[in-house]
This record gives sequence, C-alpha cells and structure tokens, in this order.
Amino acid sequence: MCLTTTALTPKSPVKMLHVLLFFYFLVSSSHAAVQDFCVADLKAPQGPAGYSCKTPAKVTVDDFVYSGLGVAGNTSNFIKASINTAFADKFPGLNGLGLSMARVDLAPGGAIPMHSHPGASETLLVAKGSVIAAFVSSDNTVYSKTLKEGDIMVFPQGLLHFEVNTGRTPAHIWVSFSSSNPGLQILSYALFRSSLPSELIEKTTFLDDDEVKRLKALLGGLAS
Repeated sequence: MCLTTTALTPKSPVKMLHVLLFFYFLVSSSHAAVQDFCVADLKAPQGPAGYSCKTPAKVTVDDFVYSGLGVAGNTSNFIKASINTAFADKFPGLNGLGLSMARVDLAPGGAIPMHSHPGASETLLVAKGSVIAAFVSSDNTVYSKTLKEGDIMVFPQGLLHFEVNTGRTPAHIWVSFSSSNPGLQILSYALFRSSLPSELIEKTTFLDDDEVKRLKALLGGLAS
C-alpha cells in the first residue's frame, strides 16, 4: 500500500483562509439573535447586560415609540443647559439594540460640563445655533471645533468631552449613542457633588480649601 504525498502537504494560504472564514462565520452565527427584539422589562432588575426582556405577548407598539424629545428643555439653571435622554430606562424598545438618543438645549453662554460616557461612543449633530465642542484623548491631546448648524462631530467611547454655546442665540443639538445605556459621569459632579473628603480633593486637584468649599456648595456636595 502506498501513501500519497498530497494528503500530507500543507494546504495553500488561500484554502486555509477559506477554512478560517468558514469557522468565523459558524461561530458568529451561533451568537445571532434568536428573537427579533428584547423590549426592556422595566419592572425587573437591571443587570450588567441590560434589562430583562418583556414577555412578547405584553409588547405593544408604544414600546418602540418615544415622544419625549420634541420640546426644548429648561435652561434656567446655573449651567444654562438641558439634557433630555431617550435611553432604555425611558424608551424600552431600545433595550439590546446598541443605540440611544438625547436632546441638548443650550442657552447663550450655556455649557455641558466636561463628562464621559463609559459605555458608548457619541455622535453629535447641531440642529440650531453654533457651539464649541471638544474631546480630550488619553494622551491629553485636545480636539476642538466650532460647529455650525448641520455639522456633526463624534466623541470616542469613554473620553472626556464638552459643549459650549458661545453664540448669541439658543443652540439645539441631537445626540446619538452606540449603546441603549451609555452611562454618564460628569467630572465636576464626581469631584464636588460626591462624598469625597475635601482634603483628598485638594491634594488630587491642587485647589485650595476655599475653592473646594465653594464648588461643593455650588454643586451640592457634602461639606467635609
């Protein structure tokens, strides 16, 4: 009996690529959705992966419609700004779809303070007015631009960013996120609205005691 050498020779790179691609699509398809949607059951606890799915028999068209972004928010506050979100906790049809939206209104001189979204990238569209928008990369490079009506800017996931209305008229911004629950952490709130002791804030920010107390009083932090 004679063994042929063809069975022992290595496969060509092209054939190996085809095999790898086949297994990739096989594995990918095993994770495909087995149902059309997962409307959030807001009465159930939320886990790391999001909300549990509402029983399909209880799902209605209203779960896929949200009307909360049609009216401008109240900008009569010290930041002269309003943020109205359409996340899964308000818009259950978004659950598991990897997207959400928000409306931002800025009075002249208004600002959305430096903040980040740990769970999503953000795309910003200026619908009215003009704003300065910027984000800071992990190597502390600042990417800043004055945006006009119709301009779009993207903020990569987790990076600090902000918007300021430097114009003379109100600004209106639409925002979309790559998650139904993008999360939000405002830097100044984390420092001055939290229970972090003033002494530690002073050491880590190099601010003096009077300034820390002033900011805590302004933002509602605990005196310490």
